[in-house]
Amino acid sequence: MFSLSSLVVYLAGKTRLLPHGNRPLFIPHNRSHSIPIQLLGMVRSFVPPLSNDFHKGMMGRIGIIGGCREYTGAPYYAAISALKVGCDLSYVFCTDGAATAIKSYSPELIVLPYLDSASAGQEIGSWIERLHVLVIGPGLGRDRQILNNTKDIVLRAKKQDLPLVIDADGLHMITEDPSIITGYRKAILTPNKVEFERLFEKMVGHKPHGDDMVGNVNILSRKMGNVTIVQKGEDDIISDGDNALVCTAEGSPRRCGGQGDLLSGVLGTFTHWAHRATDSSVEKGCIGGACLSSIGDLPCVRPSDGVYGCMS
Repeated sequence: MFSLSSLVVYLAGKTRLLPHGNRPLFIPHNRSHSIPIQLLGMVRSFVPPLSNDFHKGMMGRIGIIGGCREYTGAPYYAAISALKVGCDLSYVFCTDGAATAIKSYSPELIVLPYLDSASAGQEIGSWIERLHVLVIGPGLGRDRQILNNTKDIVLRAKKQDLPLVIDADGLHMITEDPSIITGYRKAILTPNKVEFERLFEKMVGHKPHGDDMVGNVNILSRKMGNVTIVQKGEDDIISDGDNALVCTAEGSPRRCGGQGDLLSGVLGTFTHWAHRATDSSVEKGCIGGACLSSIGDLPCVRPSDGVYGCMS
């Protein structure tokens, strides 16, 4: 299970909130020294305590859409990190050619080889009703049939009002057709620098403005109907178009495969917890579950020692 203490340390010491216009996020900008306590309270409020009254699945049933013949590691990393952070059940919906390899990595994952089936939408759609969150993109690839199947799955998930985390080739799919997700406020997109620039240019019509990355992330979020954007970089920026947060926790200088998959899996679990805590209680104009889950997620997986605390 993840170490809440390491998460709290990095939240308390390494984040700052940025107000948007006249709508500061919870506290005035000139009281930034108070922000760590505010963040600590927000994150602790949605991490569920263990209870003998819980049954299997209540801590989260997370689905991963991805995994093809070329890419079997990415969906494994996303699914296993969701489990290690604290969800109860982790499902991988992959192609038939990827299923055996992914099953061999861990007996804890539920691996379903439907993604390249002609009836993938219907087959996976029957599972969507029991899930809390879908993570779309780790190891997805760019095969046209698989991308078309994934679009169908996204539309079915939206009808179920299911929170979505979209990463990797899922972002390629969204860049091709942003209408799939525009205006769906339970979506979280996690682009790196290159993915962000491509999506920004698609939506806005020109490249991002200079060094004003916070402004750029706000612009993209609003252009996409206030979906939450987690722009990964030297400083990670979270925005839902109304509120913005910058995570300055020092991360590993390595840029190896699998880092983003860990983040998307952890974010899947945090998204379920945050939505469960906020959907019925948050006041209009306050931060929502998508943005709140991202606040908890980034410092958990970003620092090199934070990863060990969360993933051990």
